[in-house]
Amino acid sequence: MTTQKKKPSWIRVKAPVSAEYETTRNLIKSKKLNTVCEEAACPNIGECWAKKHVTIMILGSVCTRACRFCNIKTGRPDLLDPHEPERAAEALGGLGLSHVVITSVDRDDLDDGGATQFARTIKAIRDVTPDTTIEVLTPDFQRKEGALEIVVEANPDVFNHNVETVPRLYPTVRPGARYFHSINLLSRVKEMAPHMFTKSGLMVGLGENKAEIYQVMDDFRAAGIDFITIGQYLQPTPKHHPVMDFIHPDEFNAYETMAKGKGFLMVSASPLTRSSYLAGEDFVKLRAAREKKMQEQGVMNPYGTSAIVESIPDLEPKLQF
Repeated sequence: MTTQKKKPSWIRVKAPVSAEYETTRNLIKSKKLNTVCEEAACPNIGECWAKKHVTIMILGSVCTRACRFCNIKTGRPDLLDPHEPERAAEALGGLGLSHVVITSVDRDDLDDGGATQFARTIKAIRDVTPDTTIEVLTPDFQRKEGALEIVVEANPDVFNHNVETVPRLYPTVRPGARYFHSINLLSRVKEMAPHMFTKSGLMVGLGENKAEIYQVMDDFRAAGIDFITIGQYLQPTPKHHPVMDFIHPDEFNAYETMAKGKGFLMVSASPLTRSSYLAGEDFVKLRAAREKKMQEQGVMNPYGTSAIVESIPDLEPKLQF
């Protein structure tokens, strides 16, 4: 158990008190759904829920992993709920969202790691609100052959999977995962579906250094990742991994400048950035950034104006793990 560092002024947020927040909270409760916003104690919950931005967490509320940064419960997972996709679709339809984010706990106990439930939830949402764009934030599907293909075939608009930290810190921060497996997973998504936006993020303040962050950026670009998020790690409880450093906002600005220089379509880097933070607004910007890049490169869209596809250059570095 470690003593928690006092948060600097730029980290503090207001407690959620708005009427809009309560409306969103009551709807989620009435549908008996889990959200990563609550389970992971996200600092942005007041702002996001007031704007009806919600990240639904499927596959129960108990994770089969025990990452040292994460506040989600670990242990014997819940039984799979066959009606969860429909309840999620009804709740999100009730919020009238133009963009939704679906995430989950790790389910190493399931043969497909929960991939089919992701696909069913995507379909259920499209049945209720066909114009809603969908972003998934998935686990790594380690040793789950065919699981990634199930999710990609369901055709979410954004495929997000977070590496969370630099490879050196995996044994102490994310011991159940493998950094290069996560990078390769995102690379495979681009190979299977070049039109699909890919996204990944990491936390800082865990003991990494700048050179390691820059290397992660290079690994992301080699995997064709479109959107990178970088946010401050906050220690949920004294039992979790300690905060080694609170990164000043100026350093986040420097990370953003570096990432843009490396060619990412979108960058979100700030102390309170989280992978799903303002995801709907960022999706609009992401799509516009791709359109602009295609126009600058003189690339024609072979699928018409409603589909936006970015070609991956043949010279893009190929990952070998």
